[in-house]
Amino acid sequence: MKIAIIDGQGGGIGKHITMKLRSFLGEEYEIIGLGTNAVATMAMLKAGANEVATGESAIVYMASKVDVIVGSVSILSANSMCGEMTPRMVEAIGSSDAKKILLPVNRNQIEIVGVLREPVPHQIDRLVEAIKNHENL
Repeated sequence: MKIAIIDGQGGGIGKHITMKLRSFLGEEYEIIGLGTNAVATMAMLKAGANEVATGESAIVYMASKVDVIVGSVSILSANSMCGEMTPRMVEAIGSSDAKKILLPVNRNQIEIVGVLREPVPHQIDRLVEAIKNHENL
């Protein structure tokens, strides 16, 4: 299974997701770190991603090549992450047939109601559990 982790800015969320997925899922899953910038990309590489790539072209290209896309809900909002998520990236992610498992991080004037407000590390634990529990990924 190929899992793409998409992150931007400093790459902190992507780094933590990569570390958790790698430790819980082992080497049988291919983790691809896709950063909107080089800092985010390098954070995911250092955290254990098998492959990494940076920028709009890489994210647009890889969105259709993976089984699962993970990140914060911001990856579905054009111009989020201080403008790093381009409309073209968002369209590619949203149009992808890949399963999307997203963290409900309330930023960018997006508020998701009906979810527990908990620290990001706890949300990442739930994301890892969702991936582990999906039989049909």
